[in-house]
This record gives sequence, structure tokens and C-alpha cells, in this order.
Amino acid sequence: MKKSNIAIAFAGGVAVGVGVKMLTRPRTVVWDEVYELVPHSDRSNFINVEGARLHFQEFGDRTAPTLVLIHGYTASLFVWHKVAPLLADAGFHVIAVDLVGFGYSEKPRWFDYSIQSQARMVSRFMNRLGIGRATLVGSSYGGAVAATICLDYPEYVEKLVLIDAVINDEVLRHPILRLASIPGVGEVITPFLVDSRAMLRHRMKKTLSRSSRHLITQSRIANVRRPLSAADAHHSVLATSRAWDANRIEQDAHLINQPTLIIWGEEDQVVGINNGYKLHDSILHSRFVVLKNCGHVPAEEKSEMVAELVAEFCRDRKGRISERRAQGMRIAKPR
Repeated sequence: MKKSNIAIAFAGGVAVGVGVKMLTRPRTVVWDEVYELVPHSDRSNFINVEGARLHFQEFGDRTAPTLVLIHGYTASLFVWHKVAPLLADAGFHVIAVDLVGFGYSEKPRWFDYSIQSQARMVSRFMNRLGIGRATLVGSSYGGAVAATICLDYPEYVEKLVLIDAVINDEVLRHPILRLASIPGVGEVITPFLVDSRAMLRHRMKKTLSRSSRHLITQSRIANVRRPLSAADAHHSVLATSRAWDANRIEQDAHLINQPTLIIWGEEDQVVGINNGYKLHDSILHSRFVVLKNCGHVPAEEKSEMVAELVAEFCRDRKGRISERRAQGMRIAKPR
């Protein structure tokens, strides 16, 4: 067979594969069909905010100080499945929310999926629940959302916790995100990338430290993949990457006045630790804790340590944490 014929046959096979994937994927994930598989689903609730149905989980005494936990890009509130109960046991009212377009929240096409719009939705979400002020805890992309709430809606923020937070557009340099930015190409590759078990396993090896790779189980892969497996999720993931504009966080971090706790995994290969130092240098009332043998997901890799740090930070009126050098962490000084 001629090489040209082989190439044509291969291209045809790829086209058929793409077509089958596009036509057979579900439109959305139906909560009633999966809720028994979702960790802490007995804590799940839904609320309408500005025309979108948001999923959240609630833990602890509602009269206790409130913490609002915000997940990262392509993630969901599953990232908090260990930390949220620990914080509730420590005496806090804990709410973990799925951002618009992620987890089991609605994924409308009319939403613009910008960081600013996600921040607005979380602030409106807090208002709908009657939460006047809370400590915001943001992981990765959720850190950018939490910081933006602090800048745009400071009246809602008592204290701020940023965990391996996105503060600029450096992640957009990744080859896959560059490809996704190309019209047409992004629409084709996104379903295969976010809905692939093999790709998820590969990404987890990059996001977790080597010592945390035992967390890459079939259960974890299933819980991450499940809300990403439908057409509406593929759209929201792609739309978020194309609307990404986080440089403002790095530029305006010096305007954050609330007590801030910065937590970073020393081995983070997704958002480098240099970004943590930038935040610590910029935010006047900040503490910076570096976790050893930890990658990009401290909430899962070092859940007990993260819960203890956040609880200590929240209990102190000025957001101070002990200067003692606990095993497995170090408290960084401004550079």
C-alpha cells in the first residue's frame, strides 16, 4: 500500500474516532444517577445563583466560623474530601463549592468562565446562603478566584488561605493549553484529554509529589473523571482555558489587606513555588508555609497538616501561626 494511502486511511480512522466520541458522549452528568458514588454526597446541596445551579457540600456547626473552600481548574470539591471533615471536627462551619462549569454544578454555555465571573458567582453564592463574611480557602485556580473575591468584594472576606495558588498566566505556556487555544483544534482534543483515564493518570503523576503517588488509585481517577465525562464539562474546561487571565493577581496582590496564609508544596511542578514567594513578598499580613515531600495538591497529599494549619490560622485573631518548625514543613521568611 502506498504511503499516501496509509496516511489517508489513518486520517480517516482518526476522523471516525473523533466523530464517534463527539456523538456518543453524554450531554451532561445526571446527579441522580451518580450521587451514590460521590464522597460525602449526604452533605450535598444545590442552590440557584444568577441562573446557574451550584453544587456544594456543607460540614460542621452553622453557628461556627465559616470557611468557604474553592477548588482548582478541571477539579471539583472532591479535592477537599479529606480536609473538609477535618476542619468541621476542628470547630468550623465548612462549605466546599463546585465552581460554575465544574464538578456537579451546572455548566451553562452562556457563562463566560473568566476568573472575575467565577469570583462574582462565589460572592453571590455566599450572599444566597446568608454568609456575611468567611475565610476563603482557594487551591490552584481556586486561589485566583479567592484572591479576586478579596480584591473585588473584600467585605465578604475575613481571612484568606491560598494553596499553591494561580497568580499569573504562566500555565498557559503548556503545549496542550496552547493547542486548545486554537479554534477547532481545542474542540477536538479536549474531550479526549479530560475524559481519558490514561491522561488523568499521567497528569496525576505530574501534580502529585513522588511520595504521594500511592494516591493514584482507581477510586481517585473515577472521582476526578466522573464530572468531566460529558459534553458540557468539555465545553467549560475549554472555555475556562480560553478566558484565563490571572496576571492581575500577581500585579494587585499588594492590595490584599486581610490576614493571609500561603501554603505551598515544595515539589509543585504545576505552579512553581517562586509564585508563593511572590505572594508572600507582596501581601503585608501574610504567613508562608512550605510543605516538604508535597506537590500541587496539599489538600490531598498532606490533608491533616493543611487542616491543622488552617485551623490554627483561623483561630488566631490576627492570623498568626506558630513559628515552631514542625516536621514536614518550614515557615518561610520574606525574601
